[in-house]
Amino acid sequence: MKQNWWKILALLLLIYTVVGGFLMDVPTLPILNESIRNMYFHVCMWFAMMILFTISFIYSIKYLRGFQYKHDIYAHNYAAIASFLGILGYSTGFIWANYTWISDQNQSIAGILKEPKLIGAAIALLIYGAYFVLRGSFTDIDKKARVSAVYNIFAFAMLFPSIWIIPRLVGSLHPGGQGGAGGNPALNFKDIDSRIRLVFYPAVIGWTLLAVWIATLKIRLQLIKDKSLLNE
Repeated sequence: MKQNWWKILALLLLIYTVVGGFLMDVPTLPILNESIRNMYFHVCMWFAMMILFTISFIYSIKYLRGFQYKHDIYAHNYAAIASFLGILGYSTGFIWANYTWISDQNQSIAGILKEPKLIGAAIALLIYGAYFVLRGSFTDIDKKARVSAVYNIFAFAMLFPSIWIIPRLVGSLHPGGQGGAGGNPALNFKDIDSRIRLVFYPAVIGWTLLAVWIATLKIRLQLIKDKSLLNE
């Protein structure tokens, strides 16, 4: 029971996120209005995604330093769950755009698809998609692990310009970018409302803990499956 406290915490935080996210009061902001509640899902999932990609990146470095196969297993599974969160975050973001940029600002779907933030996010996810395709192209375990580790480091480095840097330097409707819609980029303490903080920060922790929980389950299954390949 003592070892599972963080799993219980994850469930409690996510229950609080769902209930508080839909029922608690939120600020009335231009354009965003009630759709700002999606920040507890869209933005928080992407925060969890970045944390898991960072963990995957660290394990890839650890693998290249010692060539222990278990580190490749950790890197692969954390990247897999992070990519899944990325897809969920992208989907919820597109739905959000439908109720703000399309409905309230009369933007076309074609215009939304040209949005730098969406393009950058799609590129980042495709780069990680290539990571999994690359892994599947090798039959030799050691070669697959080494090439995957190097590529994973490259993929992590590409996250920052594609998601965080370039979209903020060009014209964008997304909050935080030049010409962005009125709203909340989530990290600006001058913009974020205290009512949002009550749910936002627990939501980040909750989604992250759930993602780590799922990743550890996948890792345990693969460690059992590949037990004969481990050196320990």
